[in-house]
Order: sequence, then C-alpha cells, then structure tokens
Amino acid sequence: MSKKKPLVVVTRKLPDVVETRMRELFETRLNENDRPLSQAELVEAMKTADVVVPTVTDRIDSAVLSQAGPNLKLIANFGNGVDNIDVVTANNRGITVTNTPGVLTEDTADMTMALILGVPRRIAEGIKVIENGDWGGWSPTWMLGHRIWGKRLGIVGMGRIGQAVARRAKAFGMSIHYHNRRRVPETVEESLEATYWDSLDQMLARMDVVSIHCPHTPATYHLLSARRLKLMKANAYLVNTARGEVIDEAALIRQLDEGHLAGAGLDVFEHEPAVNPKLVASDKVVLLPHMGSATVEGRVDMGEKVIINIKTFMDGHRPPDRVLPSML
Repeated sequence: MSKKKPLVVVTRKLPDVVETRMRELFETRLNENDRPLSQAELVEAMKTADVVVPTVTDRIDSAVLSQAGPNLKLIANFGNGVDNIDVVTANNRGITVTNTPGVLTEDTADMTMALILGVPRRIAEGIKVIENGDWGGWSPTWMLGHRIWGKRLGIVGMGRIGQAVARRAKAFGMSIHYHNRRRVPETVEESLEATYWDSLDQMLARMDVVSIHCPHTPATYHLLSARRLKLMKANAYLVNTARGEVIDEAALIRQLDEGHLAGAGLDVFEHEPAVNPKLVASDKVVLLPHMGSATVEGRVDMGEKVIINIKTFMDGHRPPDRVLPSML
C-alpha cells in the first residue's frame, strides 16, 4: 500500500511549474484566485493541513498558531523573510518553519542598484515628463541629477543581498561602507574594499547613499528612526528593498518635505499595500510595488526550495532551510 500523501495548503497562486510539481508529490490545495486568504480561511488551513505554504501577506501570529490542528507539523514559507510568522510560538508548539533563502539575492540586488541609479538621476521624473508631453527639448541646465561614481554607499545589513549590492555598486565606482551585527570576513571586506562601521549613527552621517538590507525583527523596527534620519546629509539618498518597517516612514516624509534629505527609492512600505499619499505626491522619491524579487526565475527557484523543504521533512529528515528562533 502506498504511503498517504501529506495535505499541503498553498495560500497564494505560485508559478504553474511549481504548482504542477506540488500536485505530483503531495495532496495539494491551491489558491486559484490568487487573493490573500481571510483570517478565517487561514485558520481553517492551519486546522486541516499537514503543511501550510504561506507568503509574506499571511500573518501567522500566536493567535493563529493556537488554532493549528494536530496534523500541522510544517510551515514552509514561500519567501526569504519570516517576519510574517511567529517562529518562537511555532517552535514551542512543535511546528517546524522553513524559508527560501539565497534564491532572491541577485534579483533584489539588481532592483536595489536600479533605485540607487534611478533616484539621483531623476529617472522617474524624466519618464513623467515624456508621458505628460511636457518636454520642450534638451537644455544644459534642465533635469540635472547627481552622478553616483565616486560617492559613498552605506549598506545596512551586509548579508547575501547586501554583499551582492556592494559588488554592483563597486563596479559603478562607489565607495563601499557597511554596518552589520557582525563584521564580515576579512576576505569579503578586501574583495569589496569595504569599510566597516560598528556605529550605525557615525556611518549614516557620512554617506551619500544608504541602502537597507536587514530583516524586519523587533530589534530593527524603525531602526532608521527620526533621530537617525536627521543624521543623514541633506544631499543624501535613502534606498529600501528590505522591509518597510525598518524605516520610520512618517519621519522620512518630514525629512524629504523639509529638504533635509535629497530623495528616496522605496520598494517596500511600512503599511503595505497602503502607500502614504505624501510619498506618492513627492517628486523626490521613486516608488515600486514590492517587486524587488519579482522575476520568473526567482519565483520558480523559491518554489523548488519549498518543495525540497517539504519533501525532506516528510521523509523524516531535517529540512535544509529550517528557521530557528535563535537565528532571528
């Protein structure tokens, strides 16, 4: 008699090739409408499934976990970050949590570099001029931006993505600086010609561009607070492709409005999908709808990692991408 397939509930639509493979391997319940599950639907999934595959839009907190059924043993997150999941409570309840690290590194770094280029060079403003039919021809003093060659880039969070951004920025002639919980190996610093700052405050005050690449945790909530944003130079730019909660968005808007910061490039927002209307109205920012990792290749790679984590776990082994509370 064949072994019973585990019931896997997927909360959002995934690439067809990923969903097809899941159907081959598991008893899979898909979300064909691709809309976020309601709280009641998410709780129902937690009650009935052996495995739940959530995304960043699913808030699996202690209240949801308290209603998990006895069969739920694995939450295989479709995403690199796990700030949408109460990992500590899950661990205490004997539920394993996994994620999909590594596969989004290059895609997110590409988008970060696009913002690092796009904000100082006023690319979004230029597009609007063409779209609105307002271009009257070339002028030597019109739409002047700033070059990034020779500028200092301060990276907050020197993990995989931070290092990938550093490699790109170095190729564009930027000087690399970084702040991280732990100093990276000397060989990495040497290859990137990177300067380490143990004081985030001191680094922020000296950078021309600051790029955020740390996860959202209780320790990094509003890491760039009103006080720290005021430390930045008035001609500096801020880029965020990590998590919106890392920046005090209201304080950022004030800094921009009052001319204490030159501009910002944001792919994530503190209260997304809601975007503050003041950011939308500002001509000092480039805004993207959380698309830093949105490539076909990246999404398929994420799905393959989810499948490997589920298959390994169900075969009785430790999944390769298990997340423990001590890792947060």
